[in-house]
Amino acid sequence: MLKRGIIFLLLGVMCMGMAFGQQITRMAVVDLSRIYTTFFRESQAVREFEERSTRVQAELAAIQREIQDLRTRRADAVQAGNQTEALRLETQINQRSEFLRELHQTRTNELNTARSNLLQSDSFMRQVHEGIRFAAESEGYSAVFDFRNTPGLVWNSPSVDITDNVIQRLQRTRN
Repeated sequence: MLKRGIIFLLLGVMCMGMAFGQQITRMAVVDLSRIYTTFFRESQAVREFEERSTRVQAELAAIQREIQDLRTRRADAVQAGNQTEALRLETQINQRSEFLRELHQTRTNELNTARSNLLQSDSFMRQVHEGIRFAAESEGYSAVFDFRNTPGLVWNSPSVDITDNVIQRLQRTRN
């Protein structure tokens, strides 16, 4: 009987050792787009980008107003019966409209490239990854996924979303 008790005790200790020996993997999710819009919006580079975007919009709006003015002048020329002036203004309208289309496309491509470069800047990405690493390690997570860009992730509990913690960490390190 004593032998049986010792064997059961040893088996119990071995089972407990195996159970404690296995590391449980904890997963977390983060919303990178929310981090970008919350934290990155306040950076100098983003402010410069937004100022550039505003200047481009003002430039395009000025050309649109110029085209509208040409259209008004053309309508006045047509009403006055001045076909030569109306034809000359129509040509200008077409030229300015084509210029506007080309300029819009060029400026949009430039802004998209600048935005992409901004979001992929090494220093910002290092800060984000450091913030994610710190938040994950401090809460005991082994892996972190961007839940907006993780195929197959259908649902997650809000308790594993560390986005707010990462944003708080980035704000503390920035100040």
